[in-house]
Amino acid sequence: MKPQITIVEVKDRKELDRFIKFNYTLYKGNKYAVPELYGDMVNNFTPQGNAALEFCDLVLFNAYSGNTIVGRVAGIINHKANNVWNRKVVRFGWIDYIDNKEVEKIEMSVGSTSLKVKLKDIEEEKTAIVPSTQAFIELVQEQVKVGNQIELIQNPTPALVKIADTLLALLPTIIIFVLFIMIFKMQGLGDKGKVYDADKSENTHITFKDVAGLDEEKNELIEIVDFLKQPKKFHDMGAKIPRGILLCGKPGTGKTLIAKAIAGEAGVPFISMSGSEFIEMFAGLGASRVRKLFEKAKKIAPCIIFIDEIDAIGARRTSSSGAESENNQTLNQLLVEMDGFDTNETIIVLAATNRPEMLDKALLRPGRFDRQITVAAPDAKGREAILKIHGKNKKFARNVDFESIANDTAGFTGAELANVLNEAAIIATIKRHKTIQMQDIDDAVKKVTVGLEKHSRVISDKDKRLTAYHEAGHAIVSRFLETQFEVKEVSIIPRGLAGGYTMYKTNEDKYYVSRTEMEEKLVALLGGRAAEKIALNDISTGASNDIEVATNIAKDMVTVYGMSDNIGPIYLKSNDSYERQIFGENIDDAVGAEVKRLIDVAYKKAQEIILAHMDKLQAVAERLLEKEIISAEEFETFFEE
Repeated sequence: MKPQITIVEVKDRKELDRFIKFNYTLYKGNKYAVPELYGDMVNNFTPQGNAALEFCDLVLFNAYSGNTIVGRVAGIINHKANNVWNRKVVRFGWIDYIDNKEVEKIEMSVGSTSLKVKLKDIEEEKTAIVPSTQAFIELVQEQVKVGNQIELIQNPTPALVKIADTLLALLPTIIIFVLFIMIFKMQGLGDKGKVYDADKSENTHITFKDVAGLDEEKNELIEIVDFLKQPKKFHDMGAKIPRGILLCGKPGTGKTLIAKAIAGEAGVPFISMSGSEFIEMFAGLGASRVRKLFEKAKKIAPCIIFIDEIDAIGARRTSSSGAESENNQTLNQLLVEMDGFDTNETIIVLAATNRPEMLDKALLRPGRFDRQITVAAPDAKGREAILKIHGKNKKFARNVDFESIANDTAGFTGAELANVLNEAAIIATIKRHKTIQMQDIDDAVKKVTVGLEKHSRVISDKDKRLTAYHEAGHAIVSRFLETQFEVKEVSIIPRGLAGGYTMYKTNEDKYYVSRTEMEEKLVALLGGRAAEKIALNDISTGASNDIEVATNIAKDMVTVYGMSDNIGPIYLKSNDSYERQIFGENIDDAVGAEVKRLIDVAYKKAQEIILAHMDKLQAVAERLLEKEIISAEEFETFFEE
């Protein structure tokens, strides 16, 4: 009969004392064990001595057989981690128990710390690790001497185990050596910071002729080219050319391309690094790389230094420690280097960012990046020129009209246009066309903007019908809004994550958007949800993205563009606590109420349009269920008298 075990939670100093002193009982007589000092263990198990217990609970238990403690266990409840992961987890450790002398057989390899333990009356074998093989053998031998029947089997150490043990012993040395090599390499630029020589670089063939859609930007930068070619002319006049030029614009607009074109036009070396390449986990390495970058530039001047994504190191400085402190050091070194230019040194620093508002003000003062050039998305004429450049090496059918494509891709950047033509070439190849057709380009635009067409997706009739009415709702509502674009195509064929889509003829470049346009945009976005509610008497998750976009537009109308009569023309986007001091704590409630009002008004108007044109909605939806796609021309036939 096995002894009865009683578990008692440690709730007082007496039980804690027994919990701690059990460590001495457990290893009594074991000359190879060195228990912790009593005072150290008290600190481990009390909040006064263990800082981790400020956000963790420690639960302790003693196991009794009669009046004798035979085991102990400690559990840790990390409330902070449990809240993050929404779990209730207790992690157990410090599990100790007295050997019940049920060990039957121990099998181990000579020289190895791994062993297999077989208990009496239990088929399963347990694996264990011991700190010292020799000490463990001596301990087992002593147990055998006092009468414990334990079979100890010592197998020869396999060759692989010997090798593994040798490598394990050398592991700390290997790790230190590797870290030393890594630090040594990080002290320099390594293979980062490529230098493109004017005569040898593969990028030097890029000139202003290869940059389309940025005519104003090129005109503003032509003086930089003249300075690099003829610096003496400017020095004799006493002119100081800007040391730094900041290129701002969203990704893909051609910031890097125009920087390379300047170097190509001037015929000077082009040193390029990304802002992220300066950032390292070791303190001081970022600043070291900045120094080495400028040292290299001074040796090969005249030249251009280009730092892409400068916001990675040029963000506003803080008083924080750690990684942010390292960024501060890197930025400070960059400021020092830009101030250290000799007036006769012909080095121009170009930098690119799509977040200029994030940059430290010290970086933007005169003498550093004292000139900012916004590289905007191209207009229709610029897009046509970009398409022609990227289409030079491609085979197009005679019906391909770049002007028409440019008109249909309003808002596209140069990178996106290049991607469209590349996707069109892939589509044409898959379809085994000899040339790229206009339809291939149209499919490529859909693929880039909406996603890949998924004919294989199995859709239930119910979901198909819901999608048809949803997309028909968008199209019908947009049709009766004066400021919205004309419908180009309506489809219920899944693309990307969308079950269907409504495309518009975005053949107009817009630089400003009126309040009326934004309000009607909200109505158009909510047209799908309104159609679901009215036609099917139900709503679905299909409108989630529409609602998200509509909410963001409404918030920007109130907090950025000052289009709310109730809130007024104020800016509230930054979520700065200072704003709360100015406008009061109730400003958030007022903003929320105004955003909801805009959404409610738009949704009501969308419903009114749907109700007024229910016959058109049903006709379009039924045609979608029949054909899956409706073109612009076919869509207009529903409104002919």
